[in-house]
Amino acid sequence: MESCSPAPIDPGAIYARIAKRSAGSVLLHFAVVKPMSAEGGTTDCITYASSGDSLAELRDIARAMAAEFALEDVVLVRRTGRLGLGDIISLVAASAPCSEDAFAACRQGLARLKRMKTIVKDEVFAR
Repeated sequence: MESCSPAPIDPGAIYARIAKRSAGSVLLHFAVVKPMSAEGGTTDCITYASSGDSLAELRDIARAMAAEFALEDVVLVRRTGRLGLGDIISLVAASAPCSEDAFAACRQGLARLKRMKTIVKDEVFAR
């Protein structure tokens, strides 16, 4: 399952979606908005917008994860809109028979989500 939406991410619903009887490992990684200091001040919020076919890019990432690792399922979610400190930005989830594949797949998925070409990030700083 891949999604790009302004709707909040529900961890319980994601776990229910990805947990499989045959999976010995279910891993969910949430990226959250954190305060960062810069010349303009400290992070107040971040706005994420889709500037292209984000869903297709998410599908490509999921396919690459499934092709490289022995996975039962993959879930990728990217939020759009204005997100405040502590809000969930994205989710990478993988279920697999063994933890090595689940962890490696999530690491790869996270790295690729950070480099998405179809998501534009605008950080707003508090002064």
